[in-house]
Amino acid sequence: MTDNTTPHFPPQWQPLVDRAASALRELAVNEEAKARFLEDPQLRPYMERVSQRYVAGSTVSDVIVRAAMINQNGHRASAEYMGESVRDEAFANEETSVFLQLVQAIGEQRLDCSISFDLSHVGSLVDPELGYQNARRIARAASEIGQEVMISMEASDRTSCIYEIYSRLHEKDGLSNVGITVPAKLHRTANDLPALLRHPGRIRLVKGAMFEPVEIAYPRNSPELASAYRRYAALLLRSGHKCSIATHDRAIQDELMAMIRTEDIAAGPYEFESLIGLGEQNIADLRDAGFATREYAVFGKEYFLYVLNRISEEPVRVYQAITDALGAA
Repeated sequence: MTDNTTPHFPPQWQPLVDRAASALRELAVNEEAKARFLEDPQLRPYMERVSQRYVAGSTVSDVIVRAAMINQNGHRASAEYMGESVRDEAFANEETSVFLQLVQAIGEQRLDCSISFDLSHVGSLVDPELGYQNARRIARAASEIGQEVMISMEASDRTSCIYEIYSRLHEKDGLSNVGITVPAKLHRTANDLPALLRHPGRIRLVKGAMFEPVEIAYPRNSPELASAYRRYAALLLRSGHKCSIATHDRAIQDELMAMIRTEDIAAGPYEFESLIGLGEQNIADLRDAGFATREYAVFGKEYFLYVLNRISEEPVRVYQAITDALGAA
């Protein structure tokens, strides 16, 4: 997601800014760097301070409090326990139990809050079958309390596996409460999206934060990506399929709002979505204009990839990160 209210660098700086953003995205998926930042006693406190802007806390209780606040502010909520790339079966099952605790807490508090997760967090890298089984456990529990689950997108080398498990949850298990995240930046989305529309689950359209080679994806700040996002969003809105328009790009939001009004697209299936710590005014304006809105809150201690991707989306946030890291020192 991007936020057009964020100040931009002068045009002559853009090549350097793009390189900095790419470097941050590459660092985000570097597991050795992640371990260093999260485990080093000297680096960890600084990383924790930076993360507080984007993360709801470290526990289920923390995110439940935040989700309740989101609901009180007139938005739906989504909660994600952060983590990815688990390569141990026992640990994947332990992490799945946290998601089940989250589902239980949402039900007990009667919150309007979906549950989001990475399939690699619950075992798909150990064995796709394990990822499927644990995803099904979470989805069934969420179905019992009338909530959706949203499968997040990961790096492009995992996309096919993610879509296969998603389809299986619908076709074999009939779990219509399972949604999927689709990145506009991948070239393959032109073919994937029509196929995904065959399932009833909500489609969460994002631009895509992962570092990907230009051979398979549009560059993050390219006009081609903005055009693709607009095209896919319009397709979803006109289809009447359940969808989340997940962007902080104010220009895109304004264009889609105008299209909805001009074409008299019925309310109900669609919503606009924002991440906590980003675009609060935008999402409030959308709510006040009468549109359904959702705010997405993440929690946990595995925030390295998530936070770096948020910063890389608008490299001017590097300055904010430095202020956050040093301001509480």
